[in-house]
Amino acid sequence: MGRSASKEAILSELIGPERARYVQEMFTRIAPHYDLMNRLMTVGQDVAWRKEVIRRARLPKGGRLLDLGAGTGDLSREALRQEPTCQAMAADFTLDMMQTGRQRVISTSVEIRLDWSAADAICLPYQDASFHAVVSGFLMRNVIDVRRSLSEQYRVLRSGGHIVILDTTPPPETPLAPFIRFHLHKVIPNLGRWIAGSADAYHYLPDTTEAFLQPEQLAARLVEAGFKSVGFHRRMLGTIAIHWGVK
Repeated sequence: MGRSASKEAILSELIGPERARYVQEMFTRIAPHYDLMNRLMTVGQDVAWRKEVIRRARLPKGGRLLDLGAGTGDLSREALRQEPTCQAMAADFTLDMMQTGRQRVISTSVEIRLDWSAADAICLPYQDASFHAVVSGFLMRNVIDVRRSLSEQYRVLRSGGHIVILDTTPPPETPLAPFIRFHLHKVIPNLGRWIAGSADAYHYLPDTTEAFLQPEQLAARLVEAGFKSVGFHRRMLGTIAIHWGVK
């Protein structure tokens, strides 16, 4: 059977809870290799992007951070490095990703201050105005309702709090576009097969990247949700964007 009949093709037909279940099961499978794959796919640049995300979150001393779709907790750990007095909550709806993260002790002093929480990005189990900042890394293209998720993130932010979103974006049409598509559709799935033993999970990445909102469209959704001072920067030849806004 050709690629058109494979799991990534079936994924395009999934919506709502069925899509959410697929995503959850997929991240469960790749959890042990997730961080390594991120480093390989981005040639290590994702580390610098996460540092920028936390800088833009402008956490005050003792501030509360929600790392939504936290996966293994990289953004939360970076927040605790940059602002050791902050209270970081790493939240995800894939338990295996968080369990993998909890087994990775980077620094004992950081780990004892990192809290974990099961949470769905479209229905957050937190009170209004609970956090000084909400950040996410490679989450938003996976949620089944972007508007609802942004509304929930707005709700749990305090007035003056910052939202910062790191995610992939559809590649721009430039002379480099054929090389970018080759990397997305050939290199990344093969890395996924060799490293994580799951090529279909890493077909999912380019498919959802190309189907996701353009940076300008996501910025418009942030404004629609009520955020002010909205902006974004593109990274990695336009295939990554960091968005931000203020409540």
